[in-house]
Amino acid sequence: MKKELKRQMKQDDFASGLERGAAWLGAHWSEVRTTGIVLAVVVVGAAGLAYMQSERGRQAEQAFAEALDTFEAPVASELPEGFEQPAGPVYATAQEKYTKAVAAFDGLERRFGSHPLAVRARYFGALGRIELGQRAEAEKALTELAARGGGLEPALARLALADLNRRQGEIDKAIEGYRQLAGDEQASVPRDHALMSLARACEDARRLTEARASYRKLYEEFPESVYAGEARRRASFLESAG
Repeated sequence: MKKELKRQMKQDDFASGLERGAAWLGAHWSEVRTTGIVLAVVVVGAAGLAYMQSERGRQAEQAFAEALDTFEAPVASELPEGFEQPAGPVYATAQEKYTKAVAAFDGLERRFGSHPLAVRARYFGALGRIELGQRAEAEKALTELAARGGGLEPALARLALADLNRRQGEIDKAIEGYRQLAGDEQASVPRDHALMSLARACEDARRLTEARASYRKLYEEFPESVYAGEARRRASFLESAG
């Protein structure tokens, strides 16, 4: 009897709860309806934002790939005689190729300024400007990138600045840039590459003791490097040359 009474009481409580809930819903239907609409709008808006971000990323990747294809495309005069015609575009001159590539990278940076690929586009745009002889613009862009701190593009920009200095005959500035990269264990560029560049720049400057030390450091610290064999040969040559 007691069990039956308890069961009945639970059923009554449940029924009362449903009734109270129904009564509250009826009295507050307007608020509930508004809240539901707001939640639906938030969910739809979030889904729409995620789609837009995904689509924007896809468009940025496509634009970057197209610009990079232009940047890396061959120039007709540079193709070996008898070389089979590439499937992609071939440009008549390097000037034409790099002008188009720089325009593409600049356009990507303007259109997708907040996307990570915009930073990479700025780096490649600077490399293109170097090829076009626009040193001031290239140096400005690379210096700004290098100042961004850690990450791949800032490290690559530091390397490109050192390369640019070496290319312009500013060997001491190039050596200092390479030396900083070679000694930076946190740098994103391979240190063996920086050491090889440092050693070669030291040779250019006839700073042979420093060149030999850099070659030796390279093959001792990075014995598996693609540069290790050449570094060992150059160190041995400089040693024998006295």
